[in-house]
Amino acid sequence: MNFSIEKEVFLKGLSKIQGIIEKRNTIPILSNVLIETNKTNIYLTATDLEVGMRASYPASINQPGKITVSAKKIYEIVKELPEKEITFKSKDNSWIEIICGKSLFNIVGLSSDEFPHFPEINDNSMIPVNGNLLNEMIEKTLFSISNDDTKYNLNGIYFKKIKNNEKSALRLVATDGHRLALIERQMEIPDIEELDQGIILPRKGINELKKIAEDSIENILIGFIDNSFVIKKENTIVVMRLVNGDFPDYNRVIPKNNEDIAIINRDLFLHVLKRMSILLNEKSKGVKIEIKNNKIEISSSNPDLGDAREEMEIFYSGPEIIIGLNARYMIDIIQALNCEKIKLAVKDNMSPGLITPEIEDGFLSVIMPMRL
Repeated sequence: MNFSIEKEVFLKGLSKIQGIIEKRNTIPILSNVLIETNKTNIYLTATDLEVGMRASYPASINQPGKITVSAKKIYEIVKELPEKEITFKSKDNSWIEIICGKSLFNIVGLSSDEFPHFPEINDNSMIPVNGNLLNEMIEKTLFSISNDDTKYNLNGIYFKKIKNNEKSALRLVATDGHRLALIERQMEIPDIEELDQGIILPRKGINELKKIAEDSIENILIGFIDNSFVIKKENTIVVMRLVNGDFPDYNRVIPKNNEDIAIINRDLFLHVLKRMSILLNEKSKGVKIEIKNNKIEISSSNPDLGDAREEMEIFYSGPEIIIGLNARYMIDIIQALNCEKIKLAVKDNMSPGLITPEIEDGFLSVIMPMRL
């Protein structure tokens, strides 16, 4: 193999795959990037067996071939090379020669024979979706994914197609057992068995999907192959295995009778919560929220540091309610919203709270109460 490529192009491609590479190094080949060529392009492929990425980039191909090399090391090398054309050459003993200007590197590679197979994708079996819309939906649910690896069916986001008045919509749900985020957006989706039944995409795959969906002027393509979800945008393909297991019945968690509703300025409330959380730590991470006639009082206490209290005006005419809530969770939820005012619907101090924008837009979040 022998090719020449612009540094900026090569670096962009190597940068993209860094999030895919297997960090634990249990299987050496998974720490490598597969580099292969056709007549006009190079292809970079990386996988950790759960999420895989393949992308093509223009290059001057002098001799075709394929080889694997440490993804981290070649990225670090290319990053520091001068802004000139790079010549990449593989040798018979799987060593690799990289030349750029007066810099020369000889590094050890591995044969491509052991690299996992990347599936062939047929564009005709994929459907277009709005990338910006999908990115917004992910942003408003990502924070609720569980970090507990033992709860594998909560380590991702649940995707499901639903029908409202004969119109199709996509619903995303995430929960860690302490909070839940749900968003629904109208979207033309044909009948696809997997989406009709509901699927769980893993956190790592969701992060890669979000990167692809960000700033997408045109639609991105999504589809399924075997037991995997596929995303394609221009020259990049990402394939991720679906999470096995059933997503919990989230409808049972969403409060139906929270009739006492406080309407609160989002920005003011967010900054109050941030100030109150300064004194909190892992042992004392809850704030006390007291809602009464057109006022809300937020207070925090830490025996090792002290206490704090702040009051703000809201719109509320229900009975006085005092409830303990996790400050970090509240901040995550409110930061995900971009409305002027939010609605906090409560029932009592032992029932979950429901947070939505003042003007309903298909988003809701549930947060479980804390004992303080």
